[in-house]
Amino acid sequence: MAIDARGLTITAASDAAVVAYDDVVEAYLKYRADAGQRLKAAMKLDPEMPMGLVLGGVFFMLAYNTALVPRARSAASAAARHAGTDRERAHAAALALWADGDVEGALGAWEAIMAAHPHDILAFRLHHFCAFWLGRAGQMLRAVDAVAPAWSAAMPGYGSILACRCFANEECGNYQVAEEAGRAAVTLDPGDLWATHGVAHILEMQGRRGEGIAWLKTLEPHWEGGSNLMHHLWWHRAMYHLERGEHGEVLGLYDRGFRNQGSALLQAMPDLYIDVQNAASMLFRLQRHGVDVGDRWVELADKAEARIGDCLSTFTLPHWMMALTATGRTQAAARMLDAMREAATQPGTVAPILRDAAIPVCEAVLAHAQGDHAGAVAAMRPALSVMHRMGGSHAQQDVLEQLFLDAAMKAGAQEDARMLLERVAGRHPVPPDRRAGYAEAARIIPH
Repeated sequence: MAIDARGLTITAASDAAVVAYDDVVEAYLKYRADAGQRLKAAMKLDPEMPMGLVLGGVFFMLAYNTALVPRARSAASAAARHAGTDRERAHAAALALWADGDVEGALGAWEAIMAAHPHDILAFRLHHFCAFWLGRAGQMLRAVDAVAPAWSAAMPGYGSILACRCFANEECGNYQVAEEAGRAAVTLDPGDLWATHGVAHILEMQGRRGEGIAWLKTLEPHWEGGSNLMHHLWWHRAMYHLERGEHGEVLGLYDRGFRNQGSALLQAMPDLYIDVQNAASMLFRLQRHGVDVGDRWVELADKAEARIGDCLSTFTLPHWMMALTATGRTQAAARMLDAMREAATQPGTVAPILRDAAIPVCEAVLAHAQGDHAGAVAAMRPALSVMHRMGGSHAQQDVLEQLFLDAAMKAGAQEDARMLLERVAGRHPVPPDRRAGYAEAARIIPH
């Protein structure tokens, strides 16, 4: 048996295969665009390496694309067949649970791996990812607090622990602890995209817009070779400019940055969930401010139609719906809702989230676009307290809160508008009257 970079026993045909595996893990942790190519190189050295097979399945699942799930399931089966340790068998089992739609079970499996092997950075990072996309900030934080005592700067991957500590604490509202961890990670590696992202969230939540723009512009030279997370960082920068009313800057970042049609990253994955969220949420916000976004919705709506029935990423669904409704594709929107209702009858972790959150929110998006603002409020009101279960950060969920507020104001539903303003005032350190999407309503509604 061989040993990986963090001292964990690994089944591999050669030391060279282990080194190549460690290289893939580093690429995944650092959000490198060539992670897939690195994996192919590792698997050429050892096509039966269990953890390499697990990583292959993981990469399929990380795309949140139903068409890739069977390949992830096959990878889990192959990894289980070749596993030589209990840890490797546990990873194969966790991947199988995830591919079968039991994300809850997968989280439990990764937690068991972390308890036995606190240096297992892959189990930790996958847990962080999936807990986030289920809206479980507390679970993210408990995981990082559980493994952190076993880590130090001497251990490869320590920066990723700091980056996840940053983001988990930020989502839990512990901004000082979060910022210390995020900045420490960036000091270790200025190209750490996840740590850069975590600090960007803190600056967003605290209304430190000038600092946020400077933070991202200063670090951008270190992003070369990064994955689509770069697009999300440009989206964050656009969010700061949006708050400052600099709509031309926002559109420039849209076209040249996070939705650049000439980008090799975008061309390789034109309908990646996070990119779609970035684009649709920004277009919706801009239109609320009276900005003409031209025909930018059309290519998003085309992709939305092609993905009807794919409900893996529940938080992406309202964004698909925004694109369909913005382009007047009412029949496609109806088909999408029908597919969601069917998916909500299936077993697995996602079904109740669809039922309780994603479907009512998507119904509200459709009603809002059709001018039925009272109907949008009525559809979405029961989902407000649970829509965090779709995942997404406070900054990302904000677009849904703005949708509800806009509908309530246009419907003359003052109590609903007041409730929403109170909600965001309690969850966001910056008061509504200092936030671009809420200031007008805050001036009108007594509070």
